[in-house]
Amino acid sequence: MTYDGTYSLLNVGKIFAGPNSIEKIADIVKECNVQKVLLITAKGVWDAGLVARPVALLESAGIQVDVINHTPPEPEIGHVNEIFNLAKEKNSQMVIGIGGGSAMDVAKIVALMFTNQVPLKDMLGIEKVKNPGLPTLLIPTTAGTGAEVTPNAIVLVPEEELKVGIVSSKMMANYVILDPLLTLGLPQAITAFTGVDALAHAIECYISKKGNPFSDMYALQAVRLISRSLRKAYRDGQDVEARHDMILGSMYGGICIATSSTTAVHALSYPLGGKYRIPHGLSNAILLPSVMEYNLDACEHKFRDIAEAMGLDIAGLSTRQAAEKMIENLYSLLADINIECTLRDKGIREEDLDGLVEAASKVTRLLDNNPKAMTRQDMRAIYQKLL
Repeated sequence: MTYDGTYSLLNVGKIFAGPNSIEKIADIVKECNVQKVLLITAKGVWDAGLVARPVALLESAGIQVDVINHTPPEPEIGHVNEIFNLAKEKNSQMVIGIGGGSAMDVAKIVALMFTNQVPLKDMLGIEKVKNPGLPTLLIPTTAGTGAEVTPNAIVLVPEEELKVGIVSSKMMANYVILDPLLTLGLPQAITAFTGVDALAHAIECYISKKGNPFSDMYALQAVRLISRSLRKAYRDGQDVEARHDMILGSMYGGICIATSSTTAVHALSYPLGGKYRIPHGLSNAILLPSVMEYNLDACEHKFRDIAEAMGLDIAGLSTRQAAEKMIENLYSLLADINIECTLRDKGIREEDLDGLVEAASKVTRLLDNNPKAMTRQDMRAIYQKLL
């Protein structure tokens, strides 16, 4: 395959991974030569006790830790401003985000707000950030968003009923810790939603018009890891090997986003979260097979590659048959982890479709990367199918 133009790989400063890698947290902060850190997390992560050990390790090393522990699951722009107003009173020198994508996104944004004296709304969009933020350390407790290694952060803008992204190379984390032991307590539903979110990142970035040798390599490896371990992690949340595969697969999917881009799955997903507050991973999971069916004609060869990475037996099949088998496997995977491809039970009705299409059509940053052009009528047909 040939690629047009220049492509690049944007990555974080340093990654520590493996069971018990959280024990490195104090050494990392000392490496930054700071004495006071701000730790941002979510209530569920705090209540689960996942922050206790990191805080103890930091404090025992003489590092002062201020904690904000109420990041909401789908943060609105107002929530982020409120958290920053609390944060700026702390005089922190470094920001640590522990949790799922929302907590890490908020941590990334708050770190930027310390050093960019402009309203948050002025940073929404692509490369609108002038100054790098405070040093950041990101620690995922789910295996799905890959937010720890992306230059993106997503916030909900209520008046537009849409999620909007900040995309900036200045948002890349300085450090990341990937400790699969922090994900052992994930409930089955969150394991499922976040796992398919990571798979969607890999598949979308592989078929994206921005795909390149860097993203292709990480995408196919993410597909391999997630395909062999998501069902295992769902069935047995204490399976450390499966959890390790999942947190690595999630990170690889995030690296794909940093060098390629997601496509129509995420574009159609944003209004579902923006208006109906459907969790991001779940909305992506619901949409993934249908959008891939739509893209089939434009992606047969790439879908065959994905089928192979999934470990499917495609010997003797034509390229088209292998591609179709890949889509069939998506449906069977969702069934195995109890995700139904339907929007009706989420409160969405026929009369809501025009509004969804209107909102999704604004996400041109992602729609333009889809391998097959998508009209408003096409978007409506996909939403309609899922009712």
